[in-house]
Amino acid sequence: MRVEYINPFVESAYNVLTETLGGIKVERGELFLKNSTMKIMGVAALVGLAGDVEGRVMFDMTKETALNVANTFGLAAGVIGAGQSFKALDDMAQSALTELANQITGQAVSKLQSQGFKFDLSPPVLFTGDNMEISNTLQVEALIVPMNMGKLGTIEINVVIRERV
Repeated sequence: MRVEYINPFVESAYNVLTETLGGIKVERGELFLKNSTMKIMGVAALVGLAGDVEGRVMFDMTKETALNVANTFGLAAGVIGAGQSFKALDDMAQSALTELANQITGQAVSKLQSQGFKFDLSPPVLFTGDNMEISNTLQVEALIVPMNMGKLGTIEINVVIRERV
């Protein structure tokens, strides 16, 4: 996997999380690779990529982190008012999470397209549940970039991209 594909996702995640979650401190953790079936932590927003490259980007987090992020994002966006919060991952909370995934991948793809790469995104799909796994069918190692957001929790950005064969 070429680093030119990865950096825009890491930079965009940092920028969007910092800007849309009320200026929280975001720290990138140590990158690591996974090459087989991966357990999902509880909530994952998945965006497919197609064009010059193929693959997917997944934003993986625990249910607690998902609620923390949805509440912080919802409050900053004016979706919920002060003193209100999502108690469960209802339609509005899920919408907040998919919008966040949209913003991060949209910004990353814009950067990549300005470098001459051409590809499209699928709309984010949100998966929730216990003991779920995702298979890596592209036979490319997944690069995992943890983004620690302090008391909100950690989102793992899971990127699998390869040039179209």
